[in-house]
Amino acid sequence: MSAFPPLPLGRRIPDCLHAVSVSLPTMRDMIGYEEKDPAVVQHIASGYPRFVLHPCLRQLTDHLARRHGLAGRTLWLTASARSGAELAGHLAGVPAGRGAQILPFADQGLHGITHLESSALYGEAKTLLQHTGMFLSSREAEDALVRLGVLPAVATESLFAGDAVAEIKRVLRQALPTTSDVDLFPACSGMNAIYAAFRAVSELQAARGRTIWVQLGWLYRDTIALLKRFTPEPARDYVYLPDVTDLAALERLFAEKGRQIAGVFAETPTNPLIQTPDVPALAALVRRHRAKLILDPSIASLFCVDVLTHADLMVNSLTKFAASEGDILAGLVAVNPAGPDAGALRRHVAQRLEPVYSRDLARLAAEIGDYERFMAQLNAATPRVVSWLESHPQVKRVYWPLAPDSRSNYLKIAHAAGAVGGMLSFTLNTPLAPFYDAVRLPKGPSFGMKNSLLSPFIYIAHYDLVKTAAGRAELAASGIDPELLRLSIGNEPVEDIIAALAEALSFDGVKT
Repeated sequence: MSAFPPLPLGRRIPDCLHAVSVSLPTMRDMIGYEEKDPAVVQHIASGYPRFVLHPCLRQLTDHLARRHGLAGRTLWLTASARSGAELAGHLAGVPAGRGAQILPFADQGLHGITHLESSALYGEAKTLLQHTGMFLSSREAEDALVRLGVLPAVATESLFAGDAVAEIKRVLRQALPTTSDVDLFPACSGMNAIYAAFRAVSELQAARGRTIWVQLGWLYRDTIALLKRFTPEPARDYVYLPDVTDLAALERLFAEKGRQIAGVFAETPTNPLIQTPDVPALAALVRRHRAKLILDPSIASLFCVDVLTHADLMVNSLTKFAASEGDILAGLVAVNPAGPDAGALRRHVAQRLEPVYSRDLARLAAEIGDYERFMAQLNAATPRVVSWLESHPQVKRVYWPLAPDSRSNYLKIAHAAGAVGGMLSFTLNTPLAPFYDAVRLPKGPSFGMKNSLLSPFIYIAHYDLVKTAAGRAELAASGIDPELLRLSIGNEPVEDIIAALAEALSFDGVKT
């Protein structure tokens, strides 16, 4: 009997109200989810909260729209008055968006904007909130529903009883020993942390005539979108260098345009190819030209790699690994206290960042104490899964921090040789769909939780590229196979994870 019970389409992962993942058990479900097939979407009550509006948020939005007579208008609830104003300002630049109105809902301490019902405006608003992570928290929406008498009580969960911010920063300082509390800025989501860091550097560097941003290596989809969307003139100010190991290409770019470059953004390692640049050399190059370096170690975790000593700013999704129960959206911006402009960057980050809602903080503080232990468990499990996959004839290639192409670079930033985290990707010598459909592991978006999670990552993150020949060519140019699978190791016995993979790879539909 499998240790992994089947999870039907639409089941929350984990099975709780504020879960950040959702079960997509077959490739047909995955594609239907991406194509908004009604037969699939009707089963998706919740999902990753920046992509699927949380049911508490939908319920609260509907209640307030009825209460305030907003028929014929769309209502968006935002994390703060500032984020609501930013959304309204953005929509004012869109045709038919000048009628957007800011609604403070002061009696409930909530903030939002409305606009006339329009599919174009809806898409613009949702995309901006997705890229900046400025949605209202699902727990704040739940609390508001209770205050309004719509819900009888909040869902039962364990919360930290003391000073949640102090507890969170205490654990973070264990992983970031060069920092003090003033250097650590928890954000309402990982994307909001990235947005705040990007805007902080952009605003600081624009005053110096620097507007160009460099994307080093393939990044998470919304980070790419953010860099393209918020540079002043993307055709001029956004540069993509696909090979993270080719610092010579970056040197040439700096030689040509160094006085105009505001910053370089890189993941350490990257998602989903798990590749690592030479971070010390990268940092030296960037600093020599007075640009800024933002690094994101979310794939590996703060307890596996040290990148802040090399960066000006570090961004991190605390949803991953730190909140290992898989039921919180949160992020972090950390300022390198020894870096140039540290004081100015602190001020700019504080002005742009959306803080974490109080109950999310209490929930994160209740979970984060297990962060270091959880990573130690993953450090032991991941090499065993990698070794098994690499020995299997149906597996084409395995990507992980110690893969040969950037192993030496990873070890330059690893806290220890065995600090490899819980993420890997792999490709098969056989078609993707039969394996994916057959494997009994939980399947859905996100990573870094105590539930193992498998996803056909390129389908779920870049489906627009998968479905066209031009898109597949773009992926190929970056060394990405659209059939790649990404596996986040959980805290289940490693023998059970391997057994689930072995069972699926021995399935007749896979072998043939």
